[in-house]
Amino acid sequence: MIIDINLPDCNYKVTIDKLLEIQIDTKTVIVTNPTVSGFHLDYLMSKVKSKDLSVVTVPDGEQYKNMETIEQILDHCFEHKLNRKSVLIAFGGGVIGDMTGFAASLYQRGIDFIQVPTTLLSQVDASVGGKTGVNNKYGKNLIGAFHQPRAVYIDPFFLTTLPAREFGAGVAEIVKMAVCFNKDFFEWLEQNDLRDGNNINIAIQKSVETKASVVNQDEKENGIRAALNYGHTFGHVIENETNYEKYLHGEAVGIGIIMANKVSVAQNLMTNDEVNRVQVLLEKYDIPTSYKINDVDDFYDHFFLDKKALDNKIKFILARGIGDCIITDETPKETIIDVLKDFR
Repeated sequence: MIIDINLPDCNYKVTIDKLLEIQIDTKTVIVTNPTVSGFHLDYLMSKVKSKDLSVVTVPDGEQYKNMETIEQILDHCFEHKLNRKSVLIAFGGGVIGDMTGFAASLYQRGIDFIQVPTTLLSQVDASVGGKTGVNNKYGKNLIGAFHQPRAVYIDPFFLTTLPAREFGAGVAEIVKMAVCFNKDFFEWLEQNDLRDGNNINIAIQKSVETKASVVNQDEKENGIRAALNYGHTFGHVIENETNYEKYLHGEAVGIGIIMANKVSVAQNLMTNDEVNRVQVLLEKYDIPTSYKINDVDDFYDHFFLDKKALDNKIKFILARGIGDCIITDETPKETIIDVLKDFR
């Protein structure tokens, strides 16, 4: 299965299939972490045919998604004398993909990179669309760039070694796509178990097709692409409050989806029955749906550090039933505060 990404300044293909040989006629660096390299690095290296191939291994975890790790990647590139024709390969989950893409955007003002995602979350969402970046003390992905990959290779085989929590984190992003854009897909998810190999392949394909359609319409998130942040406005605050250590990104998004849905109910956009259906689907894969807020006002203030906040207004993505959504900066503060109080 090949899905095309067609953008004003570049086109590339997302291939969903068993990984075939990757030919690169220049110096190439694989960026990965100890967990992924322990399971799959030999396999990838057997597939990459490059003029000069090296590997840089960076620490594993969202807490290492920072400028210090970017410096480590860039130092490796300089030490191995990469040039503007060289290529980086992101081999890991969303953290590796975001950092590799960002490092590629910076090195000598920008070189190519290839995504080979190994987690469900990165396969269905993070590897497609060119968002790259790192976190800092103020919030998630606040430093970064749009830098599209040269290609994306999604091999579902990598999921065979994925822990159950990581799998669930990826399912949260699949649910996000279905709730916002595809009611039929959501109903299919309710009826099918994604832990079945054939079903997960279908879900990956449907998710990537959805993401590709959105990115093709709005590369730089000036409009509809913002809808892909459903659950993220709340989730990013949760990640920041817990220092990126308690929850996986998809788990925080799952909680954020529940919070956003409660706002939708308050705005008469969703019924309680629809909210419950989404919650049941998330909990089917052990995705957390509850969170204790210690300081409601502080939690609310963190929204203004989000990239989607503009002119002292917070942009929320709210589900409108199942299969549709709205992007709005007109949600009353009192409504948001009332919802946050439910999580105290």
